Amino acid sequence: MSINAYKTTIRQSESPRQIERRILARLTGALEAHGDYDTTHNTAARLEILACGLRDALAENQKFWAELKYDLSQPENGLSPNLRAGLLSIALWVDRQTSSIMGGQPGVMALAGVNRTIAAGLATTPAAMAADAEPVQPAAELAQTAHHGG
Repeated sequence: MSINAYKTTIRQSESPRQIERRILARLTGALEAHGDYDTTHNTAARLEILACGLRDALAENQKFWAELKYDLSQPENGLSPNLRAGLLSIALWVDRQTSSIMGGQPGVMALAGVNRTIAAGLATTPAAMAADAEPVQPAAELAQTAHHGG
Protein backbone atom coordinates (compact mmCIF):
# COMPACT_ATOMS: atom_id res chain seq x y z
CA MET A 1 0.00 0.00 0.00
CA SER A 2 1.40 3.37 -0.99
CA ILE A 3 1.84 6.15 1.55
CA ASN A 4 -0.93 8.20 -0.10
CA ALA A 5 -3.35 5.26 -0.01
CA TYR A 6 -2.47 4.70 3.65
CA LYS A 7 -3.11 8.38 4.46
CA THR A 8 -6.45 8.27 2.61
CA THR A 9 -7.47 5.16 4.55
CA ILE A 10 -6.60 6.83 7.86
CA ARG A 11 -8.57 9.98 6.96
CA GLN A 12 -11.58 7.87 6.04
CA SER A 13 -11.47 5.70 9.16
CA GLU A 14 -10.56 8.25 11.85
CA SER A 15 -12.72 11.01 13.25
CA PRO A 16 -11.33 14.57 13.25
CA ARG A 17 -10.78 14.20 17.03
CA GLN A 18 -8.72 11.05 16.48
CA ILE A 19 -6.67 12.71 13.75
CA GLU A 20 -6.00 15.76 15.94
CA ARG A 21 -5.05 13.51 18.87
CA ARG A 22 -2.65 11.52 16.68
CA ILE A 23 -1.05 14.72 15.33
CA LEU A 24 -0.69 16.16 18.84
CA ALA A 25 0.89 12.90 20.04
CA ARG A 26 3.46 13.09 17.23
CA LEU A 27 4.17 16.77 17.91
CA THR A 28 4.48 16.12 21.64
CA GLY A 29 6.97 13.32 21.03
CA ALA A 30 9.06 15.62 18.84
CA LEU A 31 9.09 18.30 21.55
CA GLU A 32 9.89 15.81 24.32
CA ALA A 33 12.82 14.49 22.30
CA HIS A 34 14.41 17.89 22.92
CA GLY A 35 13.41 18.24 26.57
CA ASP A 36 17.05 18.59 27.60
CA TYR A 37 16.80 22.14 26.25
CA ASP A 38 14.98 23.13 29.46
CA THR A 39 17.74 21.85 31.74
CA THR A 40 20.63 23.13 29.63
CA HIS A 41 21.87 26.50 30.83
CA ASN A 42 24.64 26.95 28.27
CA THR A 43 23.58 29.27 25.43
CA ALA A 44 25.72 27.48 22.85
CA ALA A 45 24.23 24.12 23.86
CA ARG A 46 20.69 25.53 23.58
CA LEU A 47 21.47 26.90 20.12
CA GLU A 48 22.77 23.48 19.12
CA ILE A 49 19.57 21.79 20.37
CA LEU A 50 17.49 24.33 18.42
CA ALA A 51 19.55 23.65 15.29
CA CYS A 52 19.34 19.87 15.70
CA GLY A 53 15.58 19.61 15.38
CA LEU A 54 13.92 21.61 18.14
CA ARG A 55 13.37 24.62 15.87
CA ASP A 56 11.52 22.38 13.37
CA ALA A 57 9.50 20.73 16.14
CA LEU A 58 8.50 24.14 17.50
CA ALA A 59 7.52 25.37 14.03
CA GLU A 60 5.36 22.29 13.38
CA ASN A 61 3.72 22.61 16.77
CA GLN A 62 3.03 26.30 16.22
CA LYS A 63 1.58 25.54 12.76
CA PHE A 64 -0.85 23.04 14.31
CA TRP A 65 -1.97 25.59 16.89
CA ALA A 66 -2.29 28.32 14.23
CA GLU A 67 -4.56 26.06 12.19
CA LEU A 68 -6.55 25.28 15.32
CA LYS A 69 -6.89 29.02 16.04
CA TYR A 70 -8.22 29.57 12.55
CA ASP A 71 -10.73 26.71 12.90
CA LEU A 72 -11.87 27.97 16.30
CA SER A 73 -12.46 31.46 14.88
CA GLN A 74 -14.87 30.21 12.21
CA PRO A 75 -18.59 30.82 12.86
CA GLU A 76 -19.47 27.26 11.84
CA ASN A 77 -17.19 25.76 14.52
CA GLY A 78 -19.46 23.55 16.62
CA LEU A 79 -17.65 23.86 19.95
CA SER A 80 -19.22 25.78 22.80
CA PRO A 81 -18.17 29.44 23.13
CA ASN A 82 -16.45 28.72 26.47
CA LEU A 83 -14.44 25.83 25.07
CA ARG A 84 -13.51 27.84 21.98
CA ALA A 85 -12.37 30.77 24.16
CA GLY A 86 -10.33 28.46 26.38
CA LEU A 87 -8.64 26.77 23.43
CA LEU A 88 -7.95 30.13 21.77
CA SER A 89 -6.35 31.30 25.01
CA ILE A 90 -4.15 28.21 25.05
CA ALA A 91 -3.23 28.74 21.37
CA LEU A 92 -2.15 32.31 22.14
CA TRP A 93 -0.09 31.02 25.07
CA VAL A 94 1.56 28.48 22.72
CA ASP A 95 2.57 31.38 20.45
CA ARG A 96 4.11 33.32 23.34
CA GLN A 97 5.80 30.24 24.79
CA THR A 98 7.27 29.27 21.41
CA SER A 99 8.69 32.78 20.93
CA SER A 100 10.15 32.64 24.42
CA ILE A 101 11.86 29.31 23.72
CA MET A 102 13.21 30.57 20.40
CA GLY A 103 14.60 33.50 22.37
CA GLY A 104 16.55 31.17 24.64
CA GLN A 105 14.19 30.62 27.55
CA PRO A 106 13.20 27.15 28.87
CA GLY A 107 9.67 25.88 28.34
CA VAL A 108 9.77 22.97 25.90
CA MET A 109 8.34 20.53 28.42
CA ALA A 110 5.55 22.98 29.34
CA LEU A 111 4.53 23.05 25.65
CA ALA A 112 4.70 19.26 25.50
CA GLY A 113 2.61 19.03 28.67
CA VAL A 114 -0.11 21.27 27.25
CA ASN A 115 -0.18 19.18 24.07
CA ARG A 116 -0.40 16.00 26.15
CA THR A 117 -3.28 17.41 28.20
CA ILE A 118 -5.22 18.49 25.10
CA ALA A 119 -4.56 15.12 23.41
CA ALA A 120 -5.91 13.35 26.49
CA GLY A 121 -9.04 15.48 26.25
CA LEU A 122 -9.42 14.54 22.60
CA ALA A 123 -9.23 10.87 23.57
CA THR A 124 -12.33 11.35 25.72
CA THR A 125 -15.66 10.80 24.02
CA PRO A 126 -17.93 13.85 23.66
CA ALA A 127 -20.58 12.18 25.86
CA ALA A 128 -18.05 11.66 28.67
CA MET A 129 -16.90 15.26 28.27
CA ALA A 130 -20.46 16.56 28.65
CA ALA A 131 -20.93 14.47 31.79
CA ASP A 132 -17.76 15.89 33.36
CA ALA A 133 -18.35 19.44 32.02
CA GLU A 134 -15.50 21.15 33.84
CA PRO A 135 -14.66 24.68 32.71
CA VAL A 136 -11.55 25.04 30.55
CA GLN A 137 -8.52 26.10 32.56
CA PRO A 138 -6.83 29.36 31.60
CA ALA A 139 -3.76 28.72 29.44
CA ALA A 140 -1.20 29.80 32.04
CA GLU A 141 -2.80 27.58 34.68
CA LEU A 142 -2.94 24.63 32.27
CA ALA A 143 0.71 25.14 31.34
CA GLN A 144 1.73 25.31 34.99
CA THR A 145 -0.17 22.09 35.73
CA ALA A 146 1.30 20.32 32.70
CA HIS A 147 4.83 21.54 33.47
CA HIS A 148 4.69 20.19 37.02
CA GLY A 149 3.11 16.89 35.99
CA GLY A 150 -0.11 17.46 37.97
